Amino acid sequence: MMKAAVFYGKKDLRIEEVKKPVPGYGEILIKVHACGVCGTDVHIYEGDEGAAKSPAGTVLGHEFAGEVTEIGKGVKRIRVGDRVCVDPNKLCGKCEYCRNGIGHFCENMIGIGTTVNGGFAEYCAVPEEQAYLISEALTFEEAAMAEPVACCLHGIDMCEIHPGDTVAVFGMGMIGLLMLQLARISGAAKIIAIEPVEIKRGQAVRLGADLVIDPVKQDIKQVLSENHITRIHTVIECVGRIDSMKQALEIAGKKSVVMLFGLTRPEEELAIKPFELFKKEITLKASFINPYTQQRAISLIESEKIDVRSMIYKRMSMEELSKVLEDGAMRSQGKIIIG
Repeated sequence: MMKAAVFYGKKDLRIEEVKKPVPGYGEILIKVHACGVCGTDVHIYEGDEGAAKSPAGTVLGHEFAGEVTEIGKGVKRIRVGDRVCVDPNKLCGKCEYCRNGIGHFCENMIGIGTTVNGGFAEYCAVPEEQAYLISEALTFEEAAMAEPVACCLHGIDMCEIHPGDTVAVFGMGMIGLLMLQLARISGAAKIIAIEPVEIKRGQAVRLGADLVIDPVKQDIKQVLSENHITRIHTVIECVGRIDSMKQALEIAGKKSVVMLFGLTRPEEELAIKPFELFKKEITLKASFINPYTQQRAISLIESEKIDVRSMIYKRMSMEELSKVLEDGAMRSQGKIIIG
């Protein structure tokens, strides 16, 4: 038996003793050392749909890393004792989307920690191909951050940032800070961080922002004008709020990309004036999960080209998970790791 956080429905998450999984053919068993709390976990807990619907009775947790303790028959690459992190999205490889190179829209996708049991548990069994080796230099907490970095990499790839561009990022939570760093790596010459919380603006400066704006106390357009910023090539919205999405479209320059990366509630709607898109020839984009980017994410973290360590707020116990999911103010302090 083992301890796990089991989801039964809206705001019904129970810490229970469940049967310890046994790795099947082609599977490995991971002793989970760190599992990050994600915005998707919050959406599921609050009764909304994340990337997919989570059935009642599912152990949540999809950002995790740990040590391999058992391997099933047919496992060839992974060995007992290996340190690994997990790509939670298992593709079927057979549907139209998989066969056409866009497997993140797989019609038969298995989501570890969303549609099947995941990492808010002492142990988790996963297919060998979903595990990625990590170096001894990487902590398990850092390795658990590979999944959100991988998601951000897919989004940043779609932003079409070129060396010398000006990029604006709304929201300096963990995702916004990751996007800020990836924009810098991609060659952005000037990065504008838009965030109402002072401590987060300070962190944005430490991680590479050239200009920070408080959208509550300052007029964004006026600050941009005062700093002689006449064209923003890419705007990345990482808040998931309708008002900041509207602001993103308003400040976007001509021939720009606006990436709506933040996740809204499923029922929310954004009113858009097509004429404004036409006048500025804005390309409006969104980004869905992390196709084929997990290894790149690990490489960036291991090379320290991207900083995830400073974003980790604290480790908490599994018994405190419901409290974390309920407390937005706590989550706003940074990434919380369960383990």
